[in-house]
Formats: sequence, structure tokens, C-alpha cells
Amino acid sequence: MTQIVLENARVFDGVAEECPEGMSVLVADGKIREVSDRPVRADEAHRIDVGGKTLMPGLIDMHTHSYFSDLDPRVLNDRDAPYRTAYAIKKLGHALDSGFTTVRDIGGGDYPLAAAIADGLIRAPRFFYAGKILSMTGGHVDYRTPNEKHHTHGYCSCASMNWAGVIADGVDECIKATREELRRGAHCIKIVASGGVMSPSDPIWMNQFREDEIRAIVQECAERRTYVAAHCLTSESTRRSVEFGVRCVEHAALIDAETAAFVAERGAYVVPTMACLFSLVEQGLEMGLPPDRMDGLRTVYENSMAGLEVMRSAGVKIAYGTDLLAGFYTQQTREFELRREVFTPLELLRQATSVGAEILMQPGKLGRVTPEAYADLIVVDGDPLQDIGLLAAEGRNLDLIMRGGEVVKNRLD
Repeated sequence: MTQIVLENARVFDGVAEECPEGMSVLVADGKIREVSDRPVRADEAHRIDVGGKTLMPGLIDMHTHSYFSDLDPRVLNDRDAPYRTAYAIKKLGHALDSGFTTVRDIGGGDYPLAAAIADGLIRAPRFFYAGKILSMTGGHVDYRTPNEKHHTHGYCSCASMNWAGVIADGVDECIKATREELRRGAHCIKIVASGGVMSPSDPIWMNQFREDEIRAIVQECAERRTYVAAHCLTSESTRRSVEFGVRCVEHAALIDAETAAFVAERGAYVVPTMACLFSLVEQGLEMGLPPDRMDGLRTVYENSMAGLEVMRSAGVKIAYGTDLLAGFYTQQTREFELRREVFTPLELLRQATSVGAEILMQPGKLGRVTPEAYADLIVVDGDPLQDIGLLAAEGRNLDLIMRGGEVVKNRLD
């Protein structure tokens, strides 16, 4: 692979507040090989003058759903795989153009999509996926309406599923479903541990899965040297999930101070998803969201900003996530604008880079500008430590995007 030297750069390394200027970064074989405050010797390298602009790690979105092309998840079963894949290609391409060089698909993403990305068939960010979401009967990913008696989709007689999830009840079924998703290449396992606003039969306050079921799933993941992420909206579901071994909580919009302190003490992570909530409240009805879901959605929305304040005060480790569905995916960088009401630009930059890498169990490889990290880099025209809004423009302020050492956008040459 051709060597590339990025010269005259102001570098944010993913962690440090100080951003040294006049830096050079050598990239070869998909990795960063050298970061120096002096000119790098590489006679055969292609040299790019960054012009004093900010070079930083590519962004990481820790909560995406690549196939979720409609607000009604039941519609997606009828659309089938070709339609969902076409949507995923468009959505993932937009993510890359917006500066996201890594995404975690936390429900629905699968091995075929990951393989197509790895083989270069799809223009997309680096791709981690949780496979099918695990739900109990009547849980957040059981999309049957109350008048339906039977599951209509399944890959075997022992577990039923729809396009996004697997229904598992009892320890044995939870173990089997976990092992099956891990066999299919899932990088982690996602469970639903509270009710939600997008499913027909579970109120938000409802805790889901028993303690023995959650602990069984956690143990299976531990044996595979990976982790469990859990959909939790309420404080109670968040606390019990973390207590039972869940490593990463998704949403936590209704979290209270006591629970936030507990999460911080246990060293667990939280991935809030503000952009999804705000976009659904603003445009959900016109995009086809059933009117009877709006009350619950507004309850979560009205408390979500307070939840961010509570978690920041408690010192919870927070990563960047969006959870954008259907046509809302074009607002992927809006999360920066929403969170800036609570967090400093430095905190937001860490959330979108090095903290996400920690959850993915890729510290030092992703989310950093350091030797031996993957060469997933962006160049920002300006200083995001002073104006985080530079990253909230869907890539318009990015002069260079590099993924795995491959330049996918370049306005510098």
C-alpha cells in the first residue's frame, strides 16, 4: 500500500486537550506508523499538506441500525433483505461522508453485510455489529400486536425472530440464542431490558428478562471475551442491568442521580441517543409514527437532557450514539449540537472517538492518532475544540476522510 504523509497538521489525538501544531503523521499498510513534530522521512510517500487544520481520529457512532428503513419495524419484514440492504448502503455511505469511520450496528446488522463491507463491495465505515437483538416474549423487540397469537418468522423451532430480533424465554433459550448470534459473528450481544416507545405491548416502565436470564447471557459473552449491551430507558432497568453484569447501557434517558452514581462506580458505559428522540418528536407523526406512541416518546424526550446532566455530574463514561431510523439518518451529526448544551467540546470529541473505542474493546487501535492505531482519520477545516458545530454539518467542514489508510475524500491536494 502507498505510504502517505500528512504534514503541517494540528493534531487532536482522541484524548489530550493540547493539540500540537506542525505535526506529521505517516500512514502505511492501513495503520499510523509515526506521529512526529518533525518532518517524516519517507522518500516514496505521497505527501499531503494539511495546512495547519485539525487532524483527528475518525468519528465513531456507537448506536446505529443499518437496516431500519421505516419507523414501523413490521414493515421491514415485508420489504425483505434486498430493500433493507439497499437502504443500508445509502445510510452507511452517508455516515462515511459525515466523518464516521466506524459504526456499531446495535441491532439487526449481520455477517453478510459485514462481509460485503470487508470485501470492499460497499462503501462504508468500519463495521461492528451485535446481530439480532435478544428479547423476551412481549418485550421491546417482540413486534406482534396483541391480537397476533404466533410468531411468523424463525430460523428454527427453538427460537423465533423477526428481521431485528430473537425471542428467548428462560435461561436455556437465552444461552442458545446468545451462542447462535456469537456463532454468526456478532461482536457483542444486545438485549432489551426495559420497555420502549416503538413496540406495541410493553410500557416504558416494564423491566425485561429475569436476573438469571441476564446473568446467563453475560456469562456466555464473557466466555467469548465480549460483552452485553442493554436497551434501558428507566433508572431501575439501568441499575439492574449493570448489577447483573451488563457493560454498556443504551439510551438511559430517564436515569436518576443515584443510578448514575452506581453506573459510574461499576465502570459501565452509557450511549445516549438524543438525535433520535428529538427527530421523532419533531417529525415522527409526518414520517408515519402511530399517534399512540407519541405520549411515551414525549415523556422520554422531556427528561432526556436532564439525564445527560445527571450522568455528567456522576462521571459516567459516555459514548456517542444516534439511533436514527428511516430517513432521519441524514441528521447523524446533529448529536453534537444537542449534546453541546451539556458537554464541553473536549468531552464530546472524546465521546465520539476514544470512549467509543474502549467500548468496542479496541483501545489504541480506534479513536486515536497514535502509532499502530488504524489510519481512520479526518481533517477538520477549523478547531472543533473551540466550535464543535464544525462536526455537526454532515461532513461539509471535512477536507479529508481516511479509512484504513484509504483516502475516501480529499480537498487538500
